[in-house]
Amino acid sequence: MSLSVAAYSFAASPDKVIRSVFEAADDGFDMVKTQNYYSGWVADAIFETLLNYDYLARPAKLVPNTAEAMPVINKDGKTYTFKLKKNIYFAPDPVFGNKKRELTAEDYVYSIKRLADPENRSPSANFIRGKIVGLDAQVRKAKKTGKFDYDAPVAGLQAMDRYTLRIRLNAPDSNFLYVLAYGALAAVSKEAVDAYGNKIGSHPVGTGPYMLEEYVPRSKVVLVANPNYRGFIWDFKSTGSAWDEQLVREMKGKKMPQVGRVEISIIEEEQSRWLSFQEGRIDFDKLPQLAAPVALDGSSLKPDLAEQGIRLYRTTEPEVTYTIFNMKDPVTGGYSKEKIALRRAIAMSYNTQAEISLLRNGQATKAQMIVPPGVVGHDPSYRSSIAYEPELAARLLDYFGYKKGADGYRTMPDGSPLVLKIRTEANASSRVISEIWKRGLDRIGIRAEFEVGNFADNVKDATGCRLMMWGGAWHADYPEGENFMQLLYGPNAGQGNHGCYQSKAFDKLYRQAVKLPPGKARDRLYVQMNRQMEADTAWSVHVSRTRNWLVRPWVMGFKKHPILLSDWQYLDVNK
Repeated sequence: MSLSVAAYSFAASPDKVIRSVFEAADDGFDMVKTQNYYSGWVADAIFETLLNYDYLARPAKLVPNTAEAMPVINKDGKTYTFKLKKNIYFAPDPVFGNKKRELTAEDYVYSIKRLADPENRSPSANFIRGKIVGLDAQVRKAKKTGKFDYDAPVAGLQAMDRYTLRIRLNAPDSNFLYVLAYGALAAVSKEAVDAYGNKIGSHPVGTGPYMLEEYVPRSKVVLVANPNYRGFIWDFKSTGSAWDEQLVREMKGKKMPQVGRVEISIIEEEQSRWLSFQEGRIDFDKLPQLAAPVALDGSSLKPDLAEQGIRLYRTTEPEVTYTIFNMKDPVTGGYSKEKIALRRAIAMSYNTQAEISLLRNGQATKAQMIVPPGVVGHDPSYRSSIAYEPELAARLLDYFGYKKGADGYRTMPDGSPLVLKIRTEANASSRVISEIWKRGLDRIGIRAEFEVGNFADNVKDATGCRLMMWGGAWHADYPEGENFMQLLYGPNAGQGNHGCYQSKAFDKLYRQAVKLPPGKARDRLYVQMNRQMEADTAWSVHVSRTRNWLVRPWVMGFKKHPILLSDWQYLDVNK
């Protein structure tokens, strides 16, 4: 369903405050420049895409957002025509000269061109690479001249009039509407980008329900309701669950947003976040995994928490955690048999079940494939060919000439030192994972050094393929397997392919898959791509986490969406 626009009435109250918390730092709010999960969480409240997701519907369902309706699609499946809603305005900002600035189709043309501009080195540019008629030619020209010509027309990207946007694709793409709902394709204004330049990430200006009031990097983010936002009526349909039925009773018919202020603290330590929640200083949060034994009785809250009126919402994230190997690194990289054997042995030394029990407290399942449960393309019968087998891993290393020295640690086949450098973060969870890695690697005789960095900095270094090994997680940007497979696609190296993995076989399968509609044929290709990744051991795949969201009784309307990050505009506060 689409959101019905409220008659103008600024419903958001500054007295209604949501206090949120992030477990890691953002990387600014210019989503063309980053794929940081926490950046996206904030940016999705500031900027708007043409399409969005129904808040309650499961599985995830696309609905119009700034578009009046779902697009008209030509019979050949390659031309999309959108009509924008009128009277959508950017948040007040000096760049507009104290005038209200209306959103137009040209803003989306500019924003998509900006995503493609090679100067921006966007990690999300692959979402549109090769898809829009004429756009790749402009990119190639920009690489030659050193400047992207924003004024040059692109045949497949046209503002037909003030409110009509037409996009023509090179080939039908069943995932393209999902791409248009991704935050990197949200509308930004050229005036703001020109005025703030490289600082646009800390001075975002969008048309969404909130605007940035205060920003202390890696410490605090404060959002306030955008007075120019058009608002909507909360009118979502229940899926029939008891949780949804309560939400509909609480929220139906309200003018949104109700919450006038969002205060976000960055607290990386799990114990500190848990204490803050217990003290009532956080309104809702994922239960830290270390607190599961004291907070949960199976899949239910323990009585002391339930008696406080706290509610529990459980969901398995459409995500996978993994460790990447840098395929360009002189130690872990390369495609020779001995280098593949090294990576495979390393992956076989990691005890995923220890992670699930020691770190996750049972709140996770072992990931068998790149595409997680809840995402189209996941095969529940798939089993990874890489298991926790340290004894076999040790024999594999022996066979390929990684010999042990007098100290018990191995050298490279040429006798040079073998030392793994694993990048990690300064929090309790990362320390547990580092310990699991160390135990496993010690068992097979490989020395490892753990370099501690900040999450946002680690993402930057990983994007540039500068880390030998790094543990990450990928949460679905849209509910289709391509979103995960593109992380290993060769042309995305340095722009989301964090290990610079290059496989002609994998890339060929990927190109075949993206041309197919959803179905068994495409799913079979995803299975083959998984097997190819395992054969090269480009990743060590770990878990999909179960999230237990604890919600204070005064927070109304909460339901964690599998794709949507920003949810403050759907909530109310009643203390």
